[in-house]
Amino acid sequence: MKAKYAILKLSIALLLFAVVTTGCQKDDIFELYIGDEDVEIIHEVNGIEFKFCLLNEQGQPATVFNEGENFSFRFSIKNKTEESLNYNDRGFVFLKEFFEVNSKNKSYGKPYEIISRGQTKEMKYIHPGSKRSIQLPWSASKEFPIAGYSARGLNKNPLKPNNYYTEFSHKFVFGSNIKLEKLTFKINFKIQ
Repeated sequence: MKAKYAILKLSIALLLFAVVTTGCQKDDIFELYIGDEDVEIIHEVNGIEFKFCLLNEQGQPATVFNEGENFSFRFSIKNKTEESLNYNDRGFVFLKEFFEVNSKNKSYGKPYEIISRGQTKEMKYIHPGSKRSIQLPWSASKEFPIAGYSARGLNKNPLKPNNYYTEFSHKFVFGSNIKLEKLTFKINFKIQ
């Protein structure tokens, strides 16, 4: 009888542990390291393909850049489902962290600021097989569209030789059908 009671207590404890740890799962984190063979984050979640990378001046994905090189950020979302998805959730472009550059002890900010919050109709849906991309250089002074908003480049100074990273997190929502847990994208890179 004591053995059955001990097994019952152990079973309840294991069940409670499973319930507690299931509710505390980590975010999905997708990270590139300096020198990785893959120089572009490509990950599909619920039929949505996310790509995030840095581009050298020749437009090639990279994690190592020469001093003075004006690298660019590129983030894209592709609909790989068979239905058109409402795409009103573009709040990630307002995040302080979106395209922000950091070193171990310092933030260098992001390369743009939103100057108009008026959305354009072309960004409302992502049709099957189509994608929406944001690409902009670290140093630019012109105005450009970004996810249906107007933005202005902040003409950032070239980065000095050092190790850096860019990272952002967001819970993406596409219509009422696809609501994703928080996804984190991080690219470690080097200026040499």
